[in-house]
Amino acid sequence: MTDLKLKVGVYRYEHTEPLFDGRVRISGLDATLVTSPLISDVFRRMAEGELDVAEFGLTYFLRAFDLPDSPFLALPIFPNRNFRHSALFVHTDSGIERPEDLPGKTIGEFALYGSDPGVWVKGVLAEEYGVTPEQLDWVIGGTDRPIPPFDWIPQPVPDGVRARHTDRTLSAMLEAGEIDALLSVDVPQTLLNGTTKKIRRLFVDYEAVEREYYRRTGIFPMMHVVAIRRELAEVPGLVESVYRAFREAKEIVQDRYRANAAKQHMAVITPWFSELFAENRALLGEDWWPYGTAANRKAVDTFLRYHHEQGLSRRLLTCEDIFVPNLLDTT
Repeated sequence: MTDLKLKVGVYRYEHTEPLFDGRVRISGLDATLVTSPLISDVFRRMAEGELDVAEFGLTYFLRAFDLPDSPFLALPIFPNRNFRHSALFVHTDSGIERPEDLPGKTIGEFALYGSDPGVWVKGVLAEEYGVTPEQLDWVIGGTDRPIPPFDWIPQPVPDGVRARHTDRTLSAMLEAGEIDALLSVDVPQTLLNGTTKKIRRLFVDYEAVEREYYRRTGIFPMMHVVAIRRELAEVPGLVESVYRAFREAKEIVQDRYRANAAKQHMAVITPWFSELFAENRALLGEDWWPYGTAANRKAVDTFLRYHHEQGLSRRLLTCEDIFVPNLLDTT
């Protein structure tokens, strides 16, 4: 493989920064790195054919598999992951004290019906609390700024689910009590700056809930994957080179955190960070942000099942369906 010219889109996380600053190079590839303040713009550019390899929201990626021939395959690289019990917010006068109080309520969802955090949260609500999407009314929009519908990807909404888009902000609707709850990747700004008494998290002690969820399931939910155009996946050595580079970039950052533990992370501005790092390391292990198929198969299979159960995939997909075959044995 001789320095193939490709555009690679990814958000500028600390664990992808070595790709941008040149510490890590994708061997055999003349890569132009592309990013955006809004990661959904990277998704859109990938969907519209402007990028060759790109970070892609899992649900955005999977919706293409309902096309006659999906143009993408996935690499087991997960640049964005987050526990999502913390993504549920409620109006303080809604009468919602626990998940079982949600049926019959109106809930906002950020960006699109079946967003990446939305798939995880709906799956957990159904599996662990018996609350299914058709028991609620859904309003789709932006949290603190209006956003238009994402018309560049399929928008499946299953029969029996009531969902509509709004041009208003979901945080304002929640503040006013026009919706009872909100499922959002973005924390409402009024909650962040302490100027509201009308919005709180459903799971008030969400960190404890999320840590217990991980202890019980072993799942650290991923939101995004790295996708490649299907025809490029056939180029000898290309997917392996991309995988190695993303993994090396991530490991540089993990090694820095491990090495700096001895000095109590003096370079980090957050007080008591070392204690948090030690607690996370004890729970999540030495590779707390794993790439590769083997370490992530249970989490990926769970997302694929939720996606199908929620009517967002016509068939139940497997890791073998979505990942580049050459990387199915990665650990």
